[in-house]
Amino acid sequence: MSKRYEGPLIVDAPLSDAERMKRESNFLRGTIADDLKDGLTGGFRGDNFMLIRFHGMYQQDDRDIRREREEEKLEPRHAMMIRCRLPGGIISPQHWLKIDEYASAKTLYGSIRLTNRQTFQFHGILKGDLKSVHQMLHEMGLDSIATANDVNRNVMCTSNPIESELHAEAYALAARISEHLLPKTRAYAEIWLDKEKVATTDEEPILGPTYLPRKFKTTVAIPPLNDVDLHANDMNFVAIAENGHLVGFNLLLGGGLAYTHGDTSTFPSLALEVGYLPAEHAIKVAEAVVTTQRDWGDRTNRRQARSKYTLNRVGVDRFRAEVERRAGITFEPIRPYTFTERGDRFGWVKGIDDKWHLTLFIESGRLIDHPGLPIKTGVAEIAKVHKGDFRLTANQNLIVAGVPEEEKATIERIARDYGLMRDVTPLRLNAMSCVSFPTCPLAMAEAERYLPQFIDDVDALMAKHGVSDEYIVTRITGCPNNCGRAVLAEVGLVGKAPGRYNLHIGGNRVGNRIPRLYRENVQTPEILAELDSLIGRWATERQPREGFGDFVVRAGIVVPVQDAAIDFHADENVSNG
Repeated sequence: MSKRYEGPLIVDAPLSDAERMKRESNFLRGTIADDLKDGLTGGFRGDNFMLIRFHGMYQQDDRDIRREREEEKLEPRHAMMIRCRLPGGIISPQHWLKIDEYASAKTLYGSIRLTNRQTFQFHGILKGDLKSVHQMLHEMGLDSIATANDVNRNVMCTSNPIESELHAEAYALAARISEHLLPKTRAYAEIWLDKEKVATTDEEPILGPTYLPRKFKTTVAIPPLNDVDLHANDMNFVAIAENGHLVGFNLLLGGGLAYTHGDTSTFPSLALEVGYLPAEHAIKVAEAVVTTQRDWGDRTNRRQARSKYTLNRVGVDRFRAEVERRAGITFEPIRPYTFTERGDRFGWVKGIDDKWHLTLFIESGRLIDHPGLPIKTGVAEIAKVHKGDFRLTANQNLIVAGVPEEEKATIERIARDYGLMRDVTPLRLNAMSCVSFPTCPLAMAEAERYLPQFIDDVDALMAKHGVSDEYIVTRITGCPNNCGRAVLAEVGLVGKAPGRYNLHIGGNRVGNRIPRLYRENVQTPEILAELDSLIGRWATERQPREGFGDFVVRAGIVVPVQDAAIDFHADENVSNG
């Protein structure tokens, strides 16, 4: 992005219907309370279908049985997905046990899903049980406020279990940003916690009466580990340390991966460097960024409403100057920083505090007991004895953090007994997917349910070509909303239709290059055939320590995406299935 994109600060056109909905919602109350009393449907009607998202819920149905229910003249089996607000992904073992118990007793699927936004979510909560889950969270000091829709979402922070002092400072900022940018309306407390309405006028001094133009995502990252995939997020604070202590942040803005198939005005975008700020200014800068996006973001076309499109339209220089004006500071030049990796560090790692941290691999973040692999029960058993905390990672894994030497053997025994420390290939450890079918209403192709088989097939190709000890950052997402962050992978599959995907290749291991569309709308056997050839070339032609994504770019197999606003949809290297 550069000055050549500069356009009007405010888009002058009729507002989208979402703006009407927010304006008429009475600060997010709508008629949700009335809908909760309606026993004629398992879902929410009208605007309430969207308004509940501000409260951290999505209405879904089981798409595997949708047609069967239609034939029986029944409405879809509506149930809600609810997502907890958990800044930095830290939760106590005591709270985890209550979450585990609720998932088993009250959800249709009996599972807990660790998300790549460093929190957990329940799938399959019936409308009549919604108050109980909100009240359970509230009793633990948790909530689901602002984990969906046009607000600042769950704030992520590098898990970084080694540098515990620096992590504590960074985590504190993530928690403060989350609290500072929360909606101030009491709608959540009134509807879900049965709090009495306070006879005052609601105000939203930061988000405004119609909230943000679109969703907004924030991270705090600690180099050299880019485990939060900062380039996928709207606002990113990259920690700069001196002598092991936080002194300030480099600010990067405008990341986001969603786009729309066939709409060349939409594109993924990497976050851009804006400037350095001392740590004491972080909160007021965060507010200034959010209010600038609030005022300048496109409220006429939701496909163009994310901050990446605002920066593309007005230019980074104008956006930076406005943030400086609102925050009352002047950014300093970006300070040196380097990211060298972005995956999780599996197994035991000792921190500078002399405590141990165990990172457990959870495939696609899905905690559920399978025959011979009771991993959900295993995590609960660890929670019964662990005295530290749990950290959910942005890669859908779980860290048992702060284990003293004398407890290490006990934790490891439980983890091994329940299949939480089994042999897993490097490829599988670096793979990720979104939920997709059967619960996501936007899904076009399988993701979570297909990932295990796909990795098995690619692992066989890795073995065939003698590179089983290597990995390729591999991701599958069921649609171009890119919840699985496939367009920051070395190999990314983006769902197009059942059994069909767009194949993207050429991202890199540190996560700062968007992969090129290589094959469009192809079936999975053809994808595997392509990867067989490409992995074979990589195995024999690569340079020392050269990752797959870097190889396919250097070898000229794909042209790198330089500026996604211009060339993400370009047809270089692309063929149709």
